[in-house]
Amino acid sequence: MAKAKTAYVCTECSAHSVKWAGQCPDCLAWNTLARTAITPARKTAGSVAAPSSLASLPDDLGHRHGTAFAEFDRVLGGGLVPGAVVLLGGDPGVGKSTLLQQVAAILAQDTTVLYATGEESLRQVGQRSHRLGLMDADLQLLADTSVDNVLGQAVAAKSRVLVIDSIQTMVSAELPSVPGSVAQLRECVSRIVQFAKQNEVAVFIIGHVTKEGAIAGPRVVEHMVDTVLYFENDPASRYTLIRSVKNRFGASGEMGVFAMTETGFRQVSNPSAIFLSRDTVTEPGSIVSVAWEGSRPLLVEIQALVADGSGSYPRRLATGIDQNRLAMLLAVLQRHGDVAVGAEDIFVNVVGGLRIAETAADLPALVAIVSSFRNRPCQERLVSFGEIGLAGEIRPVRFGTERIAAAAKQGFTHALVPESNVPKKPPADIEVIGVRRIADALDVAF
Repeated sequence: MAKAKTAYVCTECSAHSVKWAGQCPDCLAWNTLARTAITPARKTAGSVAAPSSLASLPDDLGHRHGTAFAEFDRVLGGGLVPGAVVLLGGDPGVGKSTLLQQVAAILAQDTTVLYATGEESLRQVGQRSHRLGLMDADLQLLADTSVDNVLGQAVAAKSRVLVIDSIQTMVSAELPSVPGSVAQLRECVSRIVQFAKQNEVAVFIIGHVTKEGAIAGPRVVEHMVDTVLYFENDPASRYTLIRSVKNRFGASGEMGVFAMTETGFRQVSNPSAIFLSRDTVTEPGSIVSVAWEGSRPLLVEIQALVADGSGSYPRRLATGIDQNRLAMLLAVLQRHGDVAVGAEDIFVNVVGGLRIAETAADLPALVAIVSSFRNRPCQERLVSFGEIGLAGEIRPVRFGTERIAAAAKQGFTHALVPESNVPKKPPADIEVIGVRRIADALDVAF
């Protein structure tokens, strides 16, 4: 009899090695190489998938399951697509299980939903359902950590939606590694994605995050799923943001705003209201800008504080905008705006804990800084946006007309914008002022 071939396989990352070593050469984990017999792959006589033409596809390709949460549907790209795999990550205790249980209870009114948990007992799920007022929901519950059994029960129950809480607790019997390891995560997610695509079952997967805020496990997990959502929660605020960083069925970067209450999450229909404080907008160092989040405009308040320098090195602190860009803007302001703030401590903050990644916040940030430095408030009911170049010019930003229209709906009467963003037919209730240089913008703002 021929001698069976053996190899050493890492229980963490499934890397192969021809000889044993104390440390895995791929993932650098210690004492994880286990001896494994290599068996040749057997040919299966199962059916082989055949190609299909576009004309033979079903007519309901645009069908989506609505969740009754308009904000959550917006983040998903218009609803839940059959066969989609959605990965939801967030800090511990932020409300991942609560939100998905609410969504599952709503979806269960029209279709079969299986809620599989590997972290809680059925009693714990029932206690949360009682707190959320979901005891009458027609949910199928399963407490198990075997991905094979979870998928098998989903087939037996003819489920159209599957919720897995969480992927770090799921294990496949084919691998000897522990739950949450790299090999288990990769194998379990691969099995779930294959199951979802073949059976057109929409799957929600809850994922743990690392201390850096990224979903724990290999990066390939995020590449395998269709949609990746992140909870963004400020401990000092009762509002929670859900942002899509990847979405094959909609716009990435879309944001939904929710408020946590005693009976679960409640969507915020007018997110701009929570980022505005009308009592402080008329104070020096405060101005309103229009940020573009996903596919909609969002009015936010930007505040600045300029104080006498307390040391040899003046402080530059930015919350909600890029710190390095703030330093660049201050250099442009001193060179082209004739405002010397090099020796001052400067602090900039976006109200509400929102982070603005686009350059449209350049102009309002500088206007707020000058307003605080001169101790002069800006024009009443003024809104502003625009990018600033190194030569002191005001550059246009995308969706300028939509931003101006959103500001007019919120009652603002003046808009300080780049000259190229001035619409040919601006709204009747707002005066749009186009500027080309920083000096012109400062004259108009005050």
